[in-house]
Amino acid sequence: MGNYLEIIFWISGFIVFYSFGGYGIVLFILLKIRSIFFRTKNITGEMSDKDLPEVCLIIAAYNERNYVDMKIENSLSIDYPSDKLKVIWVNDGSDDGTPELAAKYPEVTLLHNPKRSGKIEAMNRGVAFSTSPILMFSDANTVLSKNSLKAVVRHFQDKTVGCVAGEKQFYKEKDQAVASVGEGFYWKIESWLKLLDYQFYSTIGATGELFAVRRELYQRVEPDTLLDDFMISMRITQQGFRVAYEPMAVASEHGSSNVKEEMKRKVRIAAGCYQSLFRLKKLLNPFFNFKLFFQYVSHKVLRWTLAPLALISILFSNLFILIGQDQIRPFSLYSLLFYLQVLFYILTILGFVTQNKPIRIKLIYAPFYFVAMNYAMFKGFFRFLKGKQNVLWEKAARSGEKHK
Repeated sequence: MGNYLEIIFWISGFIVFYSFGGYGIVLFILLKIRSIFFRTKNITGEMSDKDLPEVCLIIAAYNERNYVDMKIENSLSIDYPSDKLKVIWVNDGSDDGTPELAAKYPEVTLLHNPKRSGKIEAMNRGVAFSTSPILMFSDANTVLSKNSLKAVVRHFQDKTVGCVAGEKQFYKEKDQAVASVGEGFYWKIESWLKLLDYQFYSTIGATGELFAVRRELYQRVEPDTLLDDFMISMRITQQGFRVAYEPMAVASEHGSSNVKEEMKRKVRIAAGCYQSLFRLKKLLNPFFNFKLFFQYVSHKVLRWTLAPLALISILFSNLFILIGQDQIRPFSLYSLLFYLQVLFYILTILGFVTQNKPIRIKLIYAPFYFVAMNYAMFKGFFRFLKGKQNVLWEKAARSGEKHK
């Protein structure tokens, strides 16, 4: 029995390590080895204004009154030829004055729908109305960097690129919420992985804050889709194209105001992860595209499926190994590893207890946020099985928000 427990322990430990850190290390090593034997060609240089393609920026929004002026003024101030930038604001049943505020800007095309249909349907309406060869999507509550469009479209010079994902960042604020601190830390690591993914072959998924696609590759997704940005970008990879990553195209936003609000988002995202697994079956076929299969499984699938379970099995298999020992060995390898796990969960509990207090030590909140993320995967899985996830927006309150 002891041998089986040790096997479970080490397999579980490997899954956790590989899913949340080891994969990045493997990619880094593979890229270093490749650079020794192959020289990387840069085919995405800067473009002159006359060579820039026409871009349509599509903003799908529900009750974003607090951000309308900021978003539109930011969009119109981006460094891009004005005659080549079209802005479409798609309103999805807002009842807070959002469409009236957007209508004040003649440079913006307003598509108003008084009935709520969900974000993906709003995006589909925007795409159907647009004619530009490049479609860029951005959330209403984000501010785009001035050079974001030029930084993104240069990647489309590469004919193998069908989608470009931008960089997501969070504002640093005084008395920053715990959820916002954890979210920012997570995205710094995720951004590093996205860059490695792209350098290896393709970034695995885009985020709704900022991404662009070739119009001819855009596929309408099911109206009940929960992760519209992920589905749109990964269905482009199913067509044989890559997703590029551009760290200079930055979308900035406020983090969640508290852990409860962040959990609302994470559970919804988790349900969408399992929905995506069933709808992107082609990516689970290693014979379709082995590189893409390797990246998809390593970066996403393991995190969504085995890693949350492995966190539990590594703790309990370690405990039962110690219980099954003939004599207490307080300084054995398994004892030390168990102590580290206990310390990790003590920090998690401490982070939970002090989440609303003015303590901002990442050593405390990183374990708490990590455990909360994996807990959300369990909740999201059961929500997905029950089919109770509403496709309509569940807006999470953001830190720094001003309510009018």
